[in-house]
Amino acid sequence: MTTFRTIDNIAPDRRLLVRIDVNAAVEDGTVQDSRRFARHAETIQALLADDHAIALLAHQGRPGRDTFVSLEEHAEILTDHLDHRVEFVPDTDGNDALAAIDGLESGDVLLLENTRMCDGELPEEDPDTKAETDLVQTLAPEFDAYVGDAYSAAHRSHASIVGFPRVMDAYAGRVMETEYEANTALRDREFDGTVTMILGGTKAEDAIPIVEQLDDAVDRFCLGGVVGELFLRADDRDVGYDVGGPELFDHQWDEHQETLERVLEAYRDRLYLPTDLAFEDDRGERGETTLEGVSKERPFLDVGSKTAARYADLVAGSEAVFVKGALGVFEDERFARGTVEVLSAIAEADCFSVVGGGDTARAFALYDLDEADFTRVSIAGGAYVRALTGEPLVGVTVLEYDG
Repeated sequence: MTTFRTIDNIAPDRRLLVRIDVNAAVEDGTVQDSRRFARHAETIQALLADDHAIALLAHQGRPGRDTFVSLEEHAEILTDHLDHRVEFVPDTDGNDALAAIDGLESGDVLLLENTRMCDGELPEEDPDTKAETDLVQTLAPEFDAYVGDAYSAAHRSHASIVGFPRVMDAYAGRVMETEYEANTALRDREFDGTVTMILGGTKAEDAIPIVEQLDDAVDRFCLGGVVGELFLRADDRDVGYDVGGPELFDHQWDEHQETLERVLEAYRDRLYLPTDLAFEDDRGERGETTLEGVSKERPFLDVGSKTAARYADLVAGSEAVFVKGALGVFEDERFARGTVEVLSAIAEADCFSVVGGGDTARAFALYDLDEADFTRVSIAGGAYVRALTGEPLVGVTVLEYDG
């Protein structure tokens, strides 16, 4: 089990370089707020309470994409969450950044420019190589310690995540600490009762390894979303292929057919497949159909009511429930029933619960679900999947401490 020093181990009044992950949706050119800002604000508040001077590193988007923008708006959003001014510096490791860092005093918070605008940040290379980048070599001498708080990006071997811990004292922030503890519980904790996983979303390449690698830890998998339909197709049902709209099924089926069929056969006794599905009918309303004799003539957008109720009953009798991915297109209220009914059942159950998988957590704000009813609502996507399956996260391992 990983052991790392946390921010509670840092002496007061230090100059800290803190890597957060506030990568956000960008709609019509405007950066959107998300729970990531609120979560990292908790780390920053704790550091401010100890009189630290703070410079923040973060990324946004990737070069060539519409979401690859400056972090200026991110500073404003963080300011609102903290009720404390976050100064933005339109530079990461150049003269303007160094001048701003030089003027840092106790209680100051700076957000430096998008790390992905720096040469050497993005290529996936080993930590020792990333430690030699200009970004690390320039900024590291300016600080007393590094705080790794970007758990949701901890599967990326990028300079701002893995390079600094190689050359300076490094600590885990609140997000890193709590996300790691919750997301590794499936392999690090022993549960006496039934463990259930709700497994949906759009990516078969994520779901299949989870089923295979959690064989000894999970008692039953309740399937939905694109993943559920692909497994239904493997079960010779006339669903799980593209009919108009975005191409979600056919390319995944071509790539994973053999594996889907093998996994279904090997784990059939604990794979729970949808027995009914929902679609948009000719009146634009929610329609439902059982799988008996069904043929796919239009997209299916949610599990049906009977499946949702069945999954909710299974959750109610579980000691632990883990959620990866949504059961339907919950952004459309007509097709939110499966996801929301199951999440509501988890909230009411007396169980250990972790919800993750990219956008799934957005259902909380849309449907007034209370995060306090769950053990953890993860802000991680890819890192959550890797943690569940026991794959090491390089951004976590670089923080390990043997002293």
